[in-house]
Amino acid sequence: MTMLSALVLASAVLAPEPATAPDRTAVMAPLNALFAAFEAGDATAMLAQVYPDGRVTASGTRDDGASNLRQMSWTQFAGRVRPDSAFQERISDPTVAIDGDIAMVWAPFVVRVGGRVVNCGYDHFDLVRENGAWKVMNLTFSSRAAGCPTE
Repeated sequence: MTMLSALVLASAVLAPEPATAPDRTAVMAPLNALFAAFEAGDATAMLAQVYPDGRVTASGTRDDGASNLRQMSWTQFAGRVRPDSAFQERISDPTVAIDGDIAMVWAPFVVRVGGRVVNCGYDHFDLVRENGAWKVMNLTFSSRAAGCPTE
């Protein structure tokens, strides 16, 4: 067996199964609560859905075309949340994968502020289940202002 054949076989065996409907609902629950907290500008409610020392990592392109990579803890990110921001983020068609007590959610998103589309990209959440409850450990997302859906 070649090395490539072994890697393909190993990835097929080790890949997580698509989530069942009840598991998918359980994994999406803290994300739905997280988005509601973002919209409400409620940092305390947001932090209840995450591991505060987890990370938020944004990768995008600045207006001048330069690459921009920003990282912060959830606690630092929560410090930027404001009740008057009129912020709304929507994801669509999330892919959910679960293996034991870890899960991954990958989904395209659109952000609106005051009803106007300001950016879009892809969210990648990783979650951990502890004592039966799912919480978000990390969020990594891409961000761009051009080519975003308007609906």
